[in-house]
Amino acid sequence: MSALPKPFLTPEQYLEIERAAEFRSEYFQGEMFAMAGAGWVHNQIVWRAVRHFGNQLASRRCEVMTADQRVRVNATGLFVYPDIVVVCGKPQFTENQFDTLVNPNMIVEVLSPSTESYDRGRKFEHYRLIESCSEYLLLSTDRISAELFTRQTDGRWLLTAATRMEDTLELQSVSCELSVGAIYDGVDFAGHSAETTLPA
Repeated sequence: MSALPKPFLTPEQYLEIERAAEFRSEYFQGEMFAMAGAGWVHNQIVWRAVRHFGNQLASRRCEVMTADQRVRVNATGLFVYPDIVVVCGKPQFTENQFDTLVNPNMIVEVLSPSTESYDRGRKFEHYRLIESCSEYLLLSTDRISAELFTRQTDGRWLLTAATRMEDTLELQSVSCELSVGAIYDGVDFAGHSAETTLPA
């Protein structure tokens, strides 16, 4: 017996369901994809990064949001929950609900074993189509590694990698810097694990 086809949902139907749900789901091309919880090291790195950026941006018109902030990629219709988003200036939202951001300046994903290929590949393809987003930062959970992709004036993306505790990365889009040591000092990589259900 073949499995029943999944019902096709419009973006409006997805948002109606999502706003009433007790757990988060992402959405693409008519389907919802449930998200599972993250592991200790993943969460540790996320919150260190949020604190690190937040301390630098406290006096500016920038907001640092965690994975509860939904983002829509208008060009493709993807609804997603990045690990961290930073928006400077006036945030813009879809509809009038003020819960789905469309103009992040920087997106940060903390890599997990089950999400790394998606974060590096198809998800980044979507993020590159957000006009306001000019930097994409990937933080590893199994080693000291920060990879910053920066949009160039000709549309290309330049990769700058940092793998030492004393390294720093300049985040031009939000006028601050990433100190690798501030993120990774004391992190026990033996405890990294996280599972997330991903779109095919």
